[in-house]
Amino acid sequence: MDKDWGDAIRPARYWHRQGADHAVCDLCPRHCRLGPGQRGLCFVRANIEGVMVLTGAGRSSGFCVDPIEKKPLAHFLPGTPVLSFGGAGCNLTCAGCQNWRLSRARSMDRLGGTTSPRAIADLALGLGCRSVAFTYNDPVIACEEVIDVALACRDRGLRTVAVTAGYIDPAPARDFFAVMDAANVDLKAFREDGYRKLTSAHLGPVLETLRFLAGEAAVWLEITTLLIPGRNDGDEELADLVAFVAADLGREVPLHFTAFHPDHRLSALPATPAATLLRAREIARAAGLAHVYLGNLPAGALGGAEDGETTLCVGCGAPLIGRRGYAITGWALDDSGHCLGCGRALAGVIEGPPGTWGPRRLPVPGVASG
Repeated sequence: MDKDWGDAIRPARYWHRQGADHAVCDLCPRHCRLGPGQRGLCFVRANIEGVMVLTGAGRSSGFCVDPIEKKPLAHFLPGTPVLSFGGAGCNLTCAGCQNWRLSRARSMDRLGGTTSPRAIADLALGLGCRSVAFTYNDPVIACEEVIDVALACRDRGLRTVAVTAGYIDPAPARDFFAVMDAANVDLKAFREDGYRKLTSAHLGPVLETLRFLAGEAAVWLEITTLLIPGRNDGDEELADLVAFVAADLGREVPLHFTAFHPDHRLSALPATPAATLLRAREIARAAGLAHVYLGNLPAGALGGAEDGETTLCVGCGAPLIGRRGYAITGWALDDSGHCLGCGRALAGVIEGPPGTWGPRRLPVPGVASG
């Protein structure tokens, strides 16, 4: 293609032409059909002169060094710093989105200047990070760009993390997750009607992504479900959700139940009480799930500083990783991730002793291009 699209626009890969000038996106199950000048629901994929392009390429909504536990990932390089960044737009329209100013952004003015994949990898290394996370908005909508950045990171020995809702078609999913080392998939609900009302999308494709990640992809998988009062927190729905995780994904896949706080179009709802998260954990444990974490609650809300975040050994039940918030307070694993008591391996990616980053959050003011 010989068109000069400019620094922040690049040809998209996942689409096909329909008629003389329409483009149909093949990235996610929405399959947006776009006439000239139109953008998809995600906002970043557009039809320009009959060609599907990715807008905002190389531009970010911001960079920050976070603890890996904030993604949340409990079994992936614990205690280490991760360089987090994202863009604008999303292919879901979550009613309670806490990043809605980015996910529903309709202006590229929210993004910074153009940054190259190599510059991002160099930044992460310079800041002492072990990995780079694609987060804040859903990275799948910028699949082509994310793949380039992930490859640059891998070339420099950095791990890569996708924080996503997993709403992506199978073919691009294989390309996208082939360059990821870990993923936290946000499973919004476990009823088709409820999922559609919360997100304007469908549950089935997300379950297929989860099955692919657990069964075929070389990606460490953890799952997060935000429990929203009256929307997705019923006992029967939770029982079905954890039964799916146990049967289709595996009993040692970590599941994070997190508390909702009123925001966006659900600002009139109450915050999730701690009792709801405790009930969800009991349902999950009764289904045989080994690693169930509770998050997004004030310190002490569960009646104990570490009640919701301690990692236990599947073999002997001993505490393996103690946590208070994002800080590691205890460690009973050898350097290859085996329990010091019974020798059982902890499922996950454990490499040597834990990191010492702790709960710090370090915003990064700017990134040089090049």
